[in-house]
Amino acid sequence: MALHCGRACRQYLLHLAHDNVDFRLPVQTVNFQFTQTFVLILTSRSAFELWGHGTTTDELRMSLLEYPAENMAPYLQQNSTYKINVYTFNKTLVFKDSIEKIDALDFLPFKGTVNLKAPEHIFCLLEDYGSDPYEIPEEPFHMYFGRWIADGQRELIRSYSVKKRHFIGNTSMDAGLSFIMANHAKVKADDLVYDPFVGTGSLLVACSRFGAYVCGTDIDYNTIHGVGKASRKNQKWRGPDENIRANLRQYGTESLYVDVMVSDASKTVWRKTAQFDAIVTDPPYGIRESTRRTGSHKDIIKPPEDFSGESHIPVSMAYHLSDIFADLLNFAAHHLVLGGRLIYWLPIYRPEYCEEMVPLHPCLTLISNCEQTLSSHTSRRLITMEKTKEPEESDGLAHLADPRFTPYHGHNSFREKYFCGLTKKNGKDSKATPGNKD
Repeated sequence: MALHCGRACRQYLLHLAHDNVDFRLPVQTVNFQFTQTFVLILTSRSAFELWGHGTTTDELRMSLLEYPAENMAPYLQQNSTYKINVYTFNKTLVFKDSIEKIDALDFLPFKGTVNLKAPEHIFCLLEDYGSDPYEIPEEPFHMYFGRWIADGQRELIRSYSVKKRHFIGNTSMDAGLSFIMANHAKVKADDLVYDPFVGTGSLLVACSRFGAYVCGTDIDYNTIHGVGKASRKNQKWRGPDENIRANLRQYGTESLYVDVMVSDASKTVWRKTAQFDAIVTDPPYGIRESTRRTGSHKDIIKPPEDFSGESHIPVSMAYHLSDIFADLLNFAAHHLVLGGRLIYWLPIYRPEYCEEMVPLHPCLTLISNCEQTLSSHTSRRLITMEKTKEPEESDGLAHLADPRFTPYHGHNSFREKYFCGLTKKNGKDSKATPGNKD
């Protein structure tokens, strides 16, 4: 992806990774300042200052000769060291061919000394041979030449892998997706980030990496307190120090840990004031974790005032997906600061999906909607929303005036459609069995 502008400013080329392709579009819309971590974090392998490009060798040569000499000069000094790399996409060159391509750039005024091990400046010739591995052309479709600026931070995906993490669960969010969510939320230092379905805290770990203070809640007592059965193979029970705080300690961000607590997302415990710079979460879908909230269909009998028995442990009941999303958006409208962002995953049944299924709120503006395919019939969409106005009393009745704000109850059948699709795929008549709860 090349970033173009007028001749008065510099142009840049991003070498993007070929995964989570649908998540690139929101990155293209942000203000490209290379000091901002979220630009180069995961979507880009490398960034280059573009000096010239063309579809043929002659076009590339003419483009390079037209590049302002004053922009080249600081990197071509006699007392400097440099090297030139050749990158090809969808084709492998033998060493001899690479050397020939580098020699063909001898018209550039390099005055420094070649140093292949530790050069001060690295220049790259990039050639694009398309994406079809069965139809590779003899000559590239396009060629680019520029100065290497930096590599992306994709090593974070490996260093933050859940396989290496101290405390995990069955549904711990993948490190790469966790960082993408933090990127979409524009998380920065000193922000306050909240996850109302915190689980084992994967999203808190990612947000704290960017300097944000983090907190969360979850209805699952065992997960919040790090007790009960372990999710790791060959380990029956969780250890004494397996908890969310320990995860942040593992990555050196324990000082940014505010706290987590057991709480029901349908019954907020927060004061009705704006508090959070971002809400980043992955609500339960009812597949590997149940969708539950506290409550009972039975009549509730209030205990007498002089009751001194043991503390009451509330029973739970089904928490429909349509209610989860309605409560989440309403909570974000009241508790995000103006300009704050809500990032969450929306599971969908692909054969029936349409844009009208995405929950809306009068106070929140939809910024992006990116799909991650899970199977031939299901996927989940990463929804990014931004708070653009403070809530008013009339917003509570917005669904009466505008059907777009009416909760979409079709989400409530996602679990049945998910397992129905699996049954059809496997050619079985029996109903599938859901996985374990995080």
